[in-house]
Amino acid sequence: MNIIIVFFMFIVSLVIIIKGGDWFVESAVWVAKATGIPNVLIGATIVSVATTLPELLVSSIATYNEYYDIAIGNVIGSTICNIGLILGLVAVLAPIKIERKGFFIKGSFMLFSAAVLLFLLKDTIITRKEGSVLLILLAIYIVFNIIELKIESKNQSVTNRSTITKKNEAFKIIIKFVAGAILIVIGAKILVESGSEIARFLKIPEQVISLTLIAIGTSLPELITAISSMLKGEQGISVGNILGANILNMLMVLGVSSKIGSKGIVTSYQNIMLGTKIYNIPQTLYLDMPMSLLVMLVLVAGGLFSKKIGRALGLSLVVSYIMYLTVLAKLFM
Repeated sequence: MNIIIVFFMFIVSLVIIIKGGDWFVESAVWVAKATGIPNVLIGATIVSVATTLPELLVSSIATYNEYYDIAIGNVIGSTICNIGLILGLVAVLAPIKIERKGFFIKGSFMLFSAAVLLFLLKDTIITRKEGSVLLILLAIYIVFNIIELKIESKNQSVTNRSTITKKNEAFKIIIKFVAGAILIVIGAKILVESGSEIARFLKIPEQVISLTLIAIGTSLPELITAISSMLKGEQGISVGNILGANILNMLMVLGVSSKIGSKGIVTSYQNIMLGTKIYNIPQTLYLDMPMSLLVMLVLVAGGLFSKKIGRALGLSLVVSYIMYLTVLAKLFM
């Protein structure tokens, strides 16, 4: 396939995912608003599921086609991008106040999920049985959110609920929901195939492509949601969305994907030159997951300490992300 066409299809797939994600998120938020769900819970539940759909489909398709590095690199790369780039930039532009209790609970669960994932990756494979562990944790997370939703719904006044429930508008929302999901499916398939071709053409590991280009591409719905919520003065949605999306990426996306692969998800070893020596190491275990844990820890600790995600914290997250990309560039390009 002509490489120009491949790059063109890669860009087209991103556009399709962006538009599909935009429609999907918009319809999800409409439903949430109509039921009176608070912003932070909207972000951590409904919007997170909607914006994580690209990662789920990309990693599932990649696993089915045995592109395991793309499958796991997409997930870990997205967790780093969500915090380091997206939430970091939003905080730099407009500091975000947080509700400490909810932030602590979801932040702690995110860190715990990352620690479990790192432990499961110690043998460089997430087996189908280990995928079940991730899905059990996902079920626990869902139960926590259901309980929180019930508590909040009791405190939520019925008058706060949206009164926009016209049939014609509801019909349009349903159409957008279905169309958005279809576009994401199509875009995800093209993204995986073109991303793999680009990696082969540039002669760099597929995992690097998935950690950067593909991860940023599948994280665009989170970016759009974060910018939109910032402009509307509803940053609680963006914080909840990022925390929820990262949890779903690690538990739902990898849990489901591991069930698709015949042996689960196998991570590969990469040749990395340090000084004059070349080391063959599992990059995911020694570079990517530690980096993901680091930015999560900085976010949660910094947010709890200052009771907000301020510009200084946001800048430190963005700088961390840039440094990570610099390391990848020096090691593989």
